[in-house]
Amino acid sequence: MRLVASDLVVTRGGRPVLSGVGFAVPAGGALAVVGPNGAGKSTLLRTIAGLLKPLSGEVRLEGEDEFEPRERMHLLGHQDAVKPGLSVVRNLRFARDLLGGEGDLTAALARVGLGAIAELPGSTLSAGQKRRLAIARLLAAPRPVWLLDEPTAALDAAGQRLLGELVAEHRAKGGMVVAATHLALGFEAETLELGTVVTVPAE
Repeated sequence: MRLVASDLVVTRGGRPVLSGVGFAVPAGGALAVVGPNGAGKSTLLRTIAGLLKPLSGEVRLEGEDEFEPRERMHLLGHQDAVKPGLSVVRNLRFARDLLGGEGDLTAALARVGLGAIAELPGSTLSAGQKRRLAIARLLAAPRPVWLLDEPTAALDAAGQRLLGELVAEHRAKGGMVVAATHLALGFEAETLELGTVVTVPAE
Protein backbone atom coordinates (compact mmCIF):
# COMPACT_ATOMS: atom_id res chain seq x y z
CA MET A 1 0.00 0.00 0.00
CA ARG A 2 1.21 3.53 -0.78
CA LEU A 3 -0.29 6.99 -0.23
CA VAL A 4 0.29 9.19 -3.27
CA ALA A 5 -0.60 12.81 -4.00
CA SER A 6 0.01 14.19 -7.48
CA ASP A 7 0.15 17.85 -8.56
CA LEU A 8 -2.39 19.07 -6.01
CA VAL A 9 -3.77 22.55 -6.58
CA VAL A 10 -6.14 23.91 -3.93
CA THR A 11 -7.68 27.37 -3.93
CA ARG A 12 -9.76 29.37 -1.50
CA GLY A 13 -11.73 32.36 -2.65
CA GLY A 14 -9.95 32.15 -5.97
CA ARG A 15 -6.54 32.42 -4.28
CA PRO A 16 -4.14 29.48 -4.59
CA VAL A 17 -3.31 27.93 -1.23
CA LEU A 18 -1.45 24.89 -2.56
CA SER A 19 0.10 24.56 -5.99
CA GLY A 20 1.82 21.57 -7.53
CA VAL A 21 2.12 19.60 -4.29
CA GLY A 22 3.02 15.93 -4.59
CA PHE A 23 4.47 13.14 -2.49
CA ALA A 24 4.53 9.37 -2.08
CA VAL A 25 4.50 7.64 1.31
CA PRO A 26 4.90 3.84 1.31
CA ALA A 27 3.74 1.43 3.98
CA GLY A 28 5.78 2.15 7.08
CA GLY A 29 6.67 5.67 5.93
CA ALA A 30 6.24 9.06 7.60
CA LEU A 31 6.15 12.53 6.11
CA ALA A 32 6.48 15.84 7.97
CA VAL A 33 4.84 18.80 6.22
CA VAL A 34 6.62 21.89 7.49
CA GLY A 35 6.16 25.60 7.11
CA PRO A 36 5.00 28.71 8.95
CA ASN A 37 1.42 29.34 9.97
CA GLY A 38 -0.72 30.06 6.92
CA ALA A 39 1.48 28.04 4.55
CA GLY A 40 -1.32 25.57 3.82
CA LYS A 41 -0.31 22.64 6.04
CA SER A 42 -3.79 22.07 7.47
CA THR A 43 -5.32 22.58 4.04
CA LEU A 44 -3.11 19.83 2.66
CA LEU A 45 -4.16 17.39 5.39
CA ARG A 46 -7.84 18.18 4.88
CA THR A 47 -7.41 17.67 1.14
CA ILE A 48 -5.72 14.30 1.67
CA ALA A 49 -8.56 13.32 4.00
CA GLY A 50 -11.13 14.17 1.34
CA LEU A 51 -12.65 17.08 3.25
CA LEU A 52 -11.51 19.60 0.62
CA LYS A 53 -11.66 19.02 -3.12
CA PRO A 54 -8.58 20.07 -5.08
CA LEU A 55 -8.96 22.22 -8.17
CA SER A 56 -6.70 19.73 -9.90
CA GLY A 57 -4.50 16.77 -9.04
CA GLU A 58 -5.42 13.71 -7.04
CA VAL A 59 -4.85 11.73 -3.86
CA ARG A 60 -4.89 7.95 -4.10
CA LEU A 61 -4.13 4.98 -1.91
CA GLU A 62 -2.39 2.50 -4.16
CA GLY A 63 -2.89 -1.17 -3.43
CA GLU A 64 -6.22 -0.56 -1.67
CA ASP A 65 -9.20 -1.08 -3.98
CA GLU A 66 -11.87 -2.26 -1.55
CA PHE A 67 -12.31 1.09 0.27
CA GLU A 68 -12.47 4.73 -0.66
CA PRO A 69 -9.19 6.44 0.37
CA ARG A 70 -10.95 8.62 2.95
CA GLU A 71 -12.26 5.49 4.68
CA ARG A 72 -8.68 4.41 5.36
CA MET A 73 -7.52 7.72 6.83
CA HIS A 74 -7.75 9.19 10.31
CA LEU A 75 -7.40 12.97 10.60
CA LEU A 76 -6.30 14.25 13.99
CA GLY A 77 -7.00 17.97 13.84
CA HIS A 78 -5.29 20.66 15.87
CA GLN A 79 -8.51 21.15 17.84
CA ASP A 80 -9.14 18.27 20.22
CA ALA A 81 -12.98 18.47 20.13
CA VAL A 82 -13.45 17.14 23.66
CA LYS A 83 -17.08 17.34 24.80
CA PRO A 84 -16.99 18.87 28.31
CA GLY A 85 -20.21 17.22 29.52
CA LEU A 86 -19.13 13.67 28.68
CA SER A 87 -16.72 11.54 30.64
CA VAL A 88 -13.34 10.73 29.19
CA VAL A 89 -14.40 7.22 28.18
CA ARG A 90 -17.72 8.41 26.75
CA ASN A 91 -15.87 11.03 24.72
CA LEU A 92 -13.73 8.28 23.26
CA ARG A 93 -16.70 5.99 22.67
CA PHE A 94 -18.52 8.78 20.84
CA ALA A 95 -15.54 9.37 18.55
CA ARG A 96 -14.98 5.65 17.97
CA ASP A 97 -18.60 5.02 17.03
CA LEU A 98 -18.66 8.07 14.76
CA LEU A 99 -15.62 6.72 12.90
CA GLY A 100 -16.92 3.16 12.81
CA GLY A 101 -14.04 1.78 14.85
CA GLU A 102 -13.92 -1.33 16.99
CA GLY A 103 -10.89 -0.66 19.19
CA ASP A 104 -10.79 -1.41 22.92
CA LEU A 105 -11.62 1.82 24.78
CA THR A 106 -10.04 0.73 28.05
CA ALA A 107 -6.81 -0.32 26.35
CA ALA A 108 -6.65 2.88 24.31
CA LEU A 109 -7.06 5.10 27.37
CA ALA A 110 -4.50 3.10 29.32
CA ARG A 111 -2.01 3.39 26.47
CA VAL A 112 -2.19 7.19 26.47
CA GLY A 113 -2.07 7.43 30.27
CA LEU A 114 -5.70 8.34 30.89
CA GLY A 115 -6.99 5.04 32.27
CA ALA A 116 -7.18 6.30 35.84
CA ILE A 117 -9.42 9.25 34.92
CA ALA A 118 -11.72 7.48 32.46
CA GLU A 119 -14.87 8.51 34.36
CA LEU A 120 -13.96 12.17 34.89
CA PRO A 121 -15.82 14.74 32.77
CA GLY A 122 -14.04 16.25 29.80
CA SER A 123 -14.36 19.69 31.40
CA THR A 124 -11.78 18.74 34.05
CA LEU A 125 -9.01 17.84 31.61
CA SER A 126 -5.90 19.93 31.09
CA ALA A 127 -4.84 20.89 27.57
CA GLY A 128 -2.27 18.09 27.55
CA GLN A 129 -4.83 15.52 28.71
CA LYS A 130 -7.26 16.64 26.01
CA ARG A 131 -4.54 16.10 23.45
CA ARG A 132 -3.85 12.62 24.81
CA LEU A 133 -7.57 11.84 24.58
CA ALA A 134 -7.55 12.98 20.95
CA ILE A 135 -4.56 10.72 20.28
CA ALA A 136 -6.46 7.81 21.86
CA ARG A 137 -8.93 8.05 18.97
CA LEU A 138 -6.20 6.80 16.65
CA LEU A 139 -6.13 3.60 18.68
CA ALA A 140 -9.87 3.24 19.25
CA ALA A 141 -10.67 3.59 15.54
CA PRO A 142 -7.53 2.28 13.82
CA ARG A 143 -6.91 3.13 10.18
CA PRO A 144 -3.75 2.66 8.11
CA VAL A 145 -3.16 6.35 7.36
CA TRP A 146 -2.72 8.87 10.17
CA LEU A 147 -3.00 12.55 9.25
CA LEU A 148 -1.74 14.55 12.23
CA ASP A 149 -2.19 18.32 12.41
CA GLU A 150 0.24 19.88 14.91
CA PRO A 151 0.20 16.60 16.90
CA THR A 152 2.63 17.73 19.62
CA ALA A 153 0.69 20.89 20.48
CA ALA A 154 -0.02 21.04 24.24
CA LEU A 155 2.02 17.88 24.89
CA ASP A 156 4.81 17.90 27.46
CA ALA A 157 8.05 15.97 26.94
CA ALA A 158 6.48 12.73 28.19
CA GLY A 159 3.51 13.19 25.87
CA GLN A 160 5.79 13.78 22.90
CA ARG A 161 7.71 10.59 23.70
CA LEU A 162 4.41 8.71 23.90
CA LEU A 163 3.37 10.04 20.51
CA GLY A 164 6.71 8.98 19.07
CA GLU A 165 6.22 5.47 20.44
CA LEU A 166 2.70 5.21 19.00
CA VAL A 167 3.87 6.41 15.60
CA ALA A 168 6.72 3.87 15.64
CA GLU A 169 4.28 1.06 16.53
CA HIS A 170 1.87 2.16 13.79
CA ARG A 171 4.64 2.27 11.19
CA ALA A 172 5.97 -1.12 12.26
CA LYS A 173 2.56 -2.55 11.32
CA GLY A 174 2.79 -0.96 7.88
CA GLY A 175 0.87 2.19 8.76
CA MET A 176 1.59 5.56 7.17
CA VAL A 177 1.83 8.97 8.83
CA VAL A 178 1.60 12.49 7.41
CA ALA A 179 2.10 15.18 10.05
CA ALA A 180 1.85 18.94 9.62
CA THR A 181 3.88 20.96 12.08
CA HIS A 182 6.01 24.00 12.76
CA LEU A 183 7.32 22.39 15.96
CA ALA A 184 9.50 19.37 16.73
CA LEU A 185 7.53 16.20 16.00
CA GLY A 186 9.10 13.83 18.47
CA PHE A 187 9.69 11.24 15.75
CA GLU A 188 11.76 11.02 12.59
CA ALA A 189 10.17 11.67 9.23
CA GLU A 190 11.03 12.76 5.73
CA THR A 191 10.28 16.44 5.16
CA LEU A 192 8.00 18.04 2.58
CA GLU A 193 8.25 21.75 1.91
CA LEU A 194 5.12 22.85 0.09
CA GLY A 195 5.55 23.02 -3.66
CA THR A 196 7.99 20.13 -3.90
CA VAL A 197 7.63 16.45 -4.76
CA VAL A 198 9.06 13.91 -2.35
CA THR A 199 9.20 10.11 -2.34
CA VAL A 200 9.42 8.84 1.22
CA PRO A 201 11.32 5.62 1.93
CA ALA A 202 9.92 3.12 4.40
CA GLU A 203 11.99 2.23 7.45
